Amino acid sequence: MKRAYISFHFLLAGILFISCSKNGPAPNLSPFAFKSITLDKNSLGSSYSNSSLTPEIIIYFSEPVNHTSAQSGIAMINTSGSVPLTITFTHQDSALSIKPSTPLKYWSINNLSVSTTVMSVTKKNLNSGSTFKIVTQIDPTPKFPSISDDALLTLTQQKTFKYFWDFGHPVSGMARERNTSGDVVTTGGSGFGLMTIIVGIDRGFITRQDGVQRLAKIVGFLETADRFHGAWSHWINGNTGKVIPFSTKDDGGDLVETSYLVQGLLTFRQYLKTTDPVENDLINRINVLWNGVEWDWYRKNNEQVLYWHWSPNYNWDMNFPLYGYFEEQITYFLAAASPTHSIPKSVYTNGYGKNGSIVTNATYYNIKLPLGNLSPLFWVQYSYLGLDPHFTDDYANYWVQNVNATLIDHAYCVANPRGYPNYGDNCWGLTASDNQTGYDAQSPGNDTGVITPTAALSSFPYSPVESMKALKFFYYTLGDRMWGDYGFYDAFNISSGWTATSYLAIDQGPSVVMIENYRTALLWNLFMSSPEVQPAKTKLNFN
Repeated sequence: MKRAYISFHFLLAGILFISCSKNGPAPNLSPFAFKSITLDKNSLGSSYSNSSLTPEIIIYFSEPVNHTSAQSGIAMINTSGSVPLTITFTHQDSALSIKPSTPLKYWSINNLSVSTTVMSVTKKNLNSGSTFKIVTQIDPTPKFPSISDDALLTLTQQKTFKYFWDFGHPVSGMARERNTSGDVVTTGGSGFGLMTIIVGIDRGFITRQDGVQRLAKIVGFLETADRFHGAWSHWINGNTGKVIPFSTKDDGGDLVETSYLVQGLLTFRQYLKTTDPVENDLINRINVLWNGVEWDWYRKNNEQVLYWHWSPNYNWDMNFPLYGYFEEQITYFLAAASPTHSIPKSVYTNGYGKNGSIVTNATYYNIKLPLGNLSPLFWVQYSYLGLDPHFTDDYANYWVQNVNATLIDHAYCVANPRGYPNYGDNCWGLTASDNQTGYDAQSPGNDTGVITPTAALSSFPYSPVESMKALKFFYYTLGDRMWGDYGFYDAFNISSGWTATSYLAIDQGPSVVMIENYRTALLWNLFMSSPEVQPAKTKLNFN
């Protein structure tokens, strides 16, 4: 029975073979599909960066293509609308050359779609459609007339300062978190903003009287705003002074943000004149605010480390001890300097220094980094807006640390291991900022193709030559897309054709301040003149 069954199937197969032979070849059952796709002779994946303005896309198909279906099923769209295409058929109609009929715009996103409605001459639909993102090259021509380097630095400071002056909250005077924040003001960003007001006065952008009046408004607001054992919250409502939670359990004191604010207050205090009654009154009021910060409370029951957060609703649930090297050295320094709520050196040694294990001495691009690893550049900027980094402690020379971290960031962008377009000697700077998907801390260890102008601009004291090259590239080459009412927008990604429309206080402030420290050391000199600084340096063994 089994043998008869097999014989029957062989017979049936033979009949089918004879039938097919009599009626023509067997039908082609293979799918109609892409074979290869190139753009200007380079392989084209789902996206392509730095394209010419007149790219030629060649698609090879597995079979000849029906002309009418190709004309209707292939389209290119950008922000201006539909792009007229010229489609040419080659290789017996199995290859298509696709070109825009007129040149594309510089640094534009153009989406080429190939629909499944494209058919072969044998009436088979394309098995899978696809869309290709094509980002054209940037326009290399200067966008603004050339000015001297000194004038460009002043212009950059003046325009960026306007974020804090024109856009300061009308009730509190504090810095808004970003240009779309409404009544949300930021503690740390306001500390940076206070330092920019000093620059604004000193460079004649505003009068001293106007600057002191803005300081008085901010001090008055801080005196009544919510505080948590002396520390302010990260975000505050600029109208009411009430805390705005940064996250569910982050609805109380933020010690790191408070330290940035206090750094700004003390710097401004040193700028004021005791001989002027209005300014002397502000000196005394700033001292009250400064003395009210309970740095020692944030040791959480006298532990040998500081904690970032405390909440009246969630207590210590955020559980963020400040161990090791990152952005918080100013927090430990001010805690040690406090006349009323100081910490002993043991907290600095165990917390910040991790008892010596903070030292890494790693090498990147033949540059030694004493502390930490590949990090965003705000780590070598935020703490050192007022705290002059020309010192050593038990762990590092901080001038060497900050210079080398900056040069490593620059060297990484020059090496450009991920192959992003335009990364190089004049286009560099990885730090925390907005990006095309949200917000992230970009660094050589977390490179998403996003360059943030403040990274290079706030590095002027550490890398003046490299920072000037970056400033000129951002201004002259990218200025039509990156230069706005308040200086440079927050970030850009050339490979994806994206530029931010946002300004962030924590990015605008350091740019103004560190350019000034490079030019005159003004903010460093003011902060370091504080009478509390030298005792703290002695306590922490700063030399």
